[in-house]
Amino acid sequence: MKLLENRTALITGASRGIGRAIALQFAKAGANIAFSDLAYDDNARNLEDELKAMGVKAKAYASDASSFEHADILIDNIMNDFGRIDVLVNNAGITRDNLLMRMSEMEWDLVIKVNLKSVFNLTKAVQKVMLKQRSGSIVNMSSVVGVEGNAGQSNYSASKAGMIGFTKSIAKEIGSRNIRCNAIAPGFIETEMTAKLNDDVRKVWIESIPLRRPGYPEDVANVALFLASDLSTYVTGQVISVCGGMLT
Repeated sequence: MKLLENRTALITGASRGIGRAIALQFAKAGANIAFSDLAYDDNARNLEDELKAMGVKAKAYASDASSFEHADILIDNIMNDFGRIDVLVNNAGITRDNLLMRMSEMEWDLVIKVNLKSVFNLTKAVQKVMLKQRSGSIVNMSSVVGVEGNAGQSNYSASKAGMIGFTKSIAKEIGSRNIRCNAIAPGFIETEMTAKLNDDVRKVWIESIPLRRPGYPEDVANVALFLASDLSTYVTGQVISVCGGMLT
């Protein structure tokens, strides 16, 4: 039996990058996949088709994770289509990097809304399902900069640090109902976001990593699979860094 067979996973921000890798890894493990992004675009359609070709049920939803109302509607729609939700991966996120002296209120508010409020929205909405099922695993995508900070990313760092505090609190609130909540803190991962960095910045980052290489979305997806599956039934309230030893 596959690790996630007969289970349904919801992954936000899954049309590309880490979210996409998680969706594919979960499908390989037998999970049915519901995933959301702001728009039902070519990326979403392509992933939906790829997942269905793997023999699992899959459906993409256009939904704004930062909207409290959208989160409730999304969960209701998924329950109508799939009948259950066993795993939630809060992966939706953006950056608006700037030094604090130049950062606008809009840059601060938008990052906090998309990265942190979305976690509140989706976790609160899915909680009613998981409490009724008396089971579930919630995986929140934080970051190493949520642990140690980073100049020019005070908004992003604050959102990811807030996610860690939220994760630990929720683990304590609903652990008695057999619902687990953990966070992953990726380091320098090769995605569209990091591809925009210039060569000098990339070199500095890689030289700070003991493994002397960037990570890949699949590296994060493997840890997400562990946290979503019964391999981690006694793991909750934890933050697992996937950073090549950067935080060591």
